[in-house]
Amino acid sequence: MKQKRWWKELGGWGFSIALGFVLSMIIGIFVIQPYKVDGHSMEPTLNDNQRIYAWKFTHVLEKLPAYGDIVIIDSRVDRSRTFWDDVKEHPIITWLSGGEEDDVFYVKRVIGLPGDTIEVKDGHVFRNGQQLQESYIKEQMAASAAQVWEVPENHVFVMGDNRNNSNDSRSIGPVPLDHVMGIDSF
Repeated sequence: MKQKRWWKELGGWGFSIALGFVLSMIIGIFVIQPYKVDGHSMEPTLNDNQRIYAWKFTHVLEKLPAYGDIVIIDSRVDRSRTFWDDVKEHPIITWLSGGEEDDVFYVKRVIGLPGDTIEVKDGHVFRNGQQLQESYIKEQMAASAAQVWEVPENHVFVMGDNRNNSNDSRSIGPVPLDHVMGIDSF
């Protein structure tokens, strides 16, 4: 009799653990997911090793973020994303597999939306010919050769707030909407 009760108790615990795992997957893939800021590209807004939480609705619904939103992107813009990427990149699956793919996720600010022309010249950013007033940047960008990008349909243009220390759309190009993993909820 005691052995039967023990198996029933064990089955109850097993069901609870499985349900928790499934709910964690659903929440992490479709609702909200934690990320860690790795580096100094978003200073002074966000600091190295700071934890942030991204709302995933924009990613799931492929909604367009707004100008100035802080987003988490998949920097591998040269390949298509699938639903299975979201499953494999869930923190629990990553932890269980011993993998570490955090270096492909960047935290950046949305500067341009589809149809915009972004120009960087004389250390300033221009959107559709208008210079942006950016109180959030760490310091003025170092002057370099002028560059111009046209943001294609279903893409965004992102930059870090620490412009002199940021790997962003200036080097990887405009980011497809399905590579915008979420919007920071801070």
